[in-house]
Amino acid sequence: MPPAATPARRPAADVTALLERGRTLATPVLRAAVDRLAPPMDTVAAYHFGWIDAAGNPADGDGGKAVRPALAVLSAEVTGAAPEVGVPGAVAVELVHNFSLLHDDLMDGDEQRRHRDTVWKVHGPAQAILVGDALFALANEVLLELGTVEAGRATRRLTAASRALIDGQAQDISYEHRERVSVEECLEMEGNKTGALLACASSIGAVLGGADDATADALERYGYHLGLAFQAVDDLLGIWGDPVATGKQTWSDLRQRKKSLPVVAALAAGGPASEQLGEILTADAKSSDFANFSEEEFAARAALIEQAGGREWTAEEARRQHTVAVEALDTVDMPDPVRESFTALADFVVVRKR
Repeated sequence: MPPAATPARRPAADVTALLERGRTLATPVLRAAVDRLAPPMDTVAAYHFGWIDAAGNPADGDGGKAVRPALAVLSAEVTGAAPEVGVPGAVAVELVHNFSLLHDDLMDGDEQRRHRDTVWKVHGPAQAILVGDALFALANEVLLELGTVEAGRATRRLTAASRALIDGQAQDISYEHRERVSVEECLEMEGNKTGALLACASSIGAVLGGADDATADALERYGYHLGLAFQAVDDLLGIWGDPVATGKQTWSDLRQRKKSLPVVAALAAGGPASEQLGEILTADAKSSDFANFSEEEFAARAALIEQAGGREWTAEEARRQHTVAVEALDTVDMPDPVRESFTALADFVVVRKR
C-alpha cells in the first residue's frame, strides 16, 4: 500500500526513540497495575499484552506501536516537567485502550491480533469481558491514587474520552447493519472511537504537569485530528494492508462488513463503480453464505471501492487531518524539540504500514 501521506520535511526527531521511551517508562508501571488483578485475570491480561504465551511461558510479544504512551510522556514536557510526570497518564490511557481492544476483538469476532490468537479465542469470551472491565477500573485507580488536583483533572478527561470511545464502538456496530452510512456519520464515529483517546493521550501528561485548560484543549485538538488521520490509515490497512505486517486477515474490514471510510466514500461518490458496489453490498447484507465468500469475491469488492475513488479519498483525508493536527500545536507555547517530536509522531501515524 502506498503511504497515506507524504508530509513535508521537518526537523528530524527520532520516532523510534520516542516510541521506545514511552514504552520503557510505562511498561513497569503497567505490569505492576496488571499484577493487582486476581487470578486468572492477571495471567489473561499478561497474555493479551504479549508478556506470556498461551501456556504461561514468558514471551517477548508485539506490544503494539505504543503511540499513546509516547504522546502522554511527551505532553508532560510541554509544561517543562520531566517525562516521568506523564507516566501515570500513559499507563491509564494504555489500560483504557487495551480494555477496548479486548472487547472489540470479541464483538468483531477477530481471532488474531498482533500475529497471535486473541484473548477470547484462547481464554474464552467471559475472560475477555472480565479482564477488559478490570483494565478499565485500573486506569482510574492509577490516576486517582496520585491524590493531586491535577490527577483529578486528568481523570475527568480520561473518563470523558472513555465514554466517547464506547459511543464510537456502539456506532461502529450499528453501522454494520445499515445499508448506507454518510461520510459525516463515519467521521463522527471514528472521532469517538479513535480520536477521543488519542486526544486524551496527547494532553494527559501536560495536565499532570499543571498545564492550564487552554493548553490541554489545544493538545487535545492535536490528538483528536491525529486520531482521525490514524483511523483513516487503519481503514486503508483494513482493506489493502499486508497481513504479514498487520497481523490480520486479508480484506479484514470487508469480511466484517465494516462501513469504514473507503467504503463510505466510495458509496457516496456516485458513478458506475459506486452504484455497482452499492448493489453488491446490499446483496451481501442479505446473504446467509457471506462467511464462505472466496478471496476473489472480496478482492472484487476492494477493486470497486478503489475504482469509485474510496481509497484515494481516504488517503487524502488522512493527509488533511494530519495537517489540522499539526496546526493545532501553533497556539501552544512549548520547547522546540517537544514541538518537533509531536510533528514527527504525526508524520509517523500517516506513513505506517501496520
